[in-house]
Amino acid sequence: MDTLQNPGSFVISLDFELHWGVRDHRTVDQYRENLLGVRQAIPAILHLFEQYGIRATWATVGFLFFANRDDLKAAWPAELPQYRDTNLDPYAAFSEAGRNEDEDPFHFAPSLIREIQAHKGQEIGTHTFSHYYALAPGPTLESFRADLRSAKSAAAQYGIVLKSIVFPRNQISRPHIGICAEEGLIAYRSTEAEPWITAGNGLFNKARRLADAYLPLSGDGCATASLDHEYPIVRVSQSRFLRPWSKSLKGFEALRLKRILASMDAAANSHQTFHLWWHPHNFGVDLEENIAILTRIAEHYANLNRETGWSSRTMSEVAETILRAEKSQ
Repeated sequence: MDTLQNPGSFVISLDFELHWGVRDHRTVDQYRENLLGVRQAIPAILHLFEQYGIRATWATVGFLFFANRDDLKAAWPAELPQYRDTNLDPYAAFSEAGRNEDEDPFHFAPSLIREIQAHKGQEIGTHTFSHYYALAPGPTLESFRADLRSAKSAAAQYGIVLKSIVFPRNQISRPHIGICAEEGLIAYRSTEAEPWITAGNGLFNKARRLADAYLPLSGDGCATASLDHEYPIVRVSQSRFLRPWSKSLKGFEALRLKRILASMDAAANSHQTFHLWWHPHNFGVDLEENIAILTRIAEHYANLNRETGWSSRTMSEVAETILRAEKSQ
């Protein structure tokens, strides 16, 4: 596919999950400040995106769409995932959730979802219904299909047709991708462009990923989104995790920013895609410092857009461009 058909773009995806995404290793009390901070972080991020014309995909856990626990429980899929590690099972821990968003801002977020909806250019995608672990031992493929159908139903109550998926913990397999395509999704965030993200969780691998955020140890992360070779769904490869600001590493912030901006330059000049991602709860603390970094990134995008025409697109917009081109051939 030539660059006129697939010119590359600046893609941002956010894994919007609140406590459902971290509950297997952090309690609400342990992560309270980050989780409550999401209530200020999301409006701040949306304001910045609006200011600089940045479009983004908010991959949202389906549980967050519900106003109260009774409605959420009534929407559970017919087949639940049976994890061998019960610590992964949010259904088994459902008693942890409060009655509604006012009482429990850690497990419900309809007001935030509607705020995202109200901003132009923001796509709401799925992070599965229940923060589903696709590669964990136990659950069947049919339970994954049931989970996706529940996610689609939850989004439909807001008038949203889900088109994009981000797999929790980047746990992806070919059969799960096939089910996504069969259920009408057209884009998924893949790990091909930056395999360091999933290169293991040992101390050495974590250390080199951290170092790579500041130093060019791996590639620039640029990629070309492409149609899957087997299913009618587009791979939109991730490029870089936007690590939150760290007081202990603040002396290296210029290096971290330089690394990201250089990759954006490379993508814009080679008509490729640079895909930045993070979680809203990463901005839940140190919001001012995190927004300052994101502002520099947004300003750099705006300059590249003016100078090269490199554009900001959601995951589904990238996929639709590729699918249209494929259909016209």
